[in-house]
Amino acid sequence: MKASLILSLCIFSLQALAQKNEVRQQVNAKADALQEQVITWRRDFHEHPELGNHEVRTSAIIAKHLQLLGIEVTTGIATTGVVGVLKGGHPGPVVALRADMDGLPVIERTPVPFASKVKTTYNAQEVGVMHACGHDSHMAILMAVAQVLSSMKADLHGTVKFIFQPAEEGVEPGQKGGAEQMVKEGVLENPKVDVVFGLHINSQTEVGKITYRPGGTMAGVNDMQIIVKGRSAHGAYPWSSVDPIVTSAQIINNLQTIVSRNINVTENPAVVTIGAIKGGNRSNIIPESVEMLGTLRSFTPADEKMLVTRVTEIATKTAEAQGATATVKIPYSNHYPVTYNDPELTQKMLPSLQQTAGAANVLLRPPVTGAEDFSFYQEKVPGLFIFLGGMPKGGDPLKAPSHHTPDFYIDESGFSLGVKALCNMTIDYMNNKK
Repeated sequence: MKASLILSLCIFSLQALAQKNEVRQQVNAKADALQEQVITWRRDFHEHPELGNHEVRTSAIIAKHLQLLGIEVTTGIATTGVVGVLKGGHPGPVVALRADMDGLPVIERTPVPFASKVKTTYNAQEVGVMHACGHDSHMAILMAVAQVLSSMKADLHGTVKFIFQPAEEGVEPGQKGGAEQMVKEGVLENPKVDVVFGLHINSQTEVGKITYRPGGTMAGVNDMQIIVKGRSAHGAYPWSSVDPIVTSAQIINNLQTIVSRNINVTENPAVVTIGAIKGGNRSNIIPESVEMLGTLRSFTPADEKMLVTRVTEIATKTAEAQGATATVKIPYSNHYPVTYNDPELTQKMLPSLQQTAGAANVLLRPPVTGAEDFSFYQEKVPGLFIFLGGMPKGGDPLKAPSHHTPDFYIDESGFSLGVKALCNMTIDYMNNKK
């Protein structure tokens, strides 16, 4: 009796494995067949980029594609967001997949025939517009994922929610947008999302590779404003002043001790950067005030709290020591939480990534001090955010143009791997929950 039971279990396991491999082969074949279409979509988006909350043409193309696939579509979420709901043939969890849609105010310099020539106004200035961070590829990949999964709808054990999000790069002052606004408007509800997956193309990771990190993978960010007020005087008589420029210089120097002396750098990195300083308008006038703008990056709530406290203490006390005052506002205009990959979810999905790309091509990455508003979804539900290689094979990561620059470039040959990864993670997660 025991021997026959063991034999039955072995046969069942082999059948399940064979079925899983068959499904994966179907996904891979469908993804490969869509590779040229993904490139076509991506190039169209690249040639016609739109800034955050202005993705009107972009969202219309996406909505039409999802509707043609028979997916239930809602538009206008968080201004221009598009959400599609695909209900599988069997009950199961709700898996959300996210792509961002917005371009950046960057004048493109790449020598490709589909380079952007779009111009617009941003912060009252005429600017170029470019997909200089790869959001064009994210959209094209997720459109293909929707096509693959909708063709397998009858066999899906659950529901897929496709989230096409505006304004990941932020919005102009006074506007609302991005993942935070989509969450506020209920994108993770009706149906309630159980887990969320996302990917980001990376111009400095070789094509064909996927990188990941459990826990804090991208930094939480606070921007900050520090206003130092002193007493104005003629530049020839500095003893009559309380010089806010000298005080600001001392504050900047003292702020650098936070990372070197307050952060345990053996556990997590952190960044304290002053990116702008404005004060005075003439060589022989000591101004009354100086404004500084900067950014704080950290990987844990405790470190974030400490950075805010220490910046405030150092700025106000340094100013006080000079007879000046300092007012600190953190956050000043935006705050993103840490992009935190749920460790248990990451571990469960790692075999799916390894079977998709090959174990040698799935690499653990160090933490990234850039930020991502995907983190707002991860605050509400477990999430996994991975990176897809976009650098030509054999390229030098130190020489590859980085994101947010006019020369940003992506090798399109790796797009099908992104389609396969998101499809296989979705199906594997659903099947593991049966």
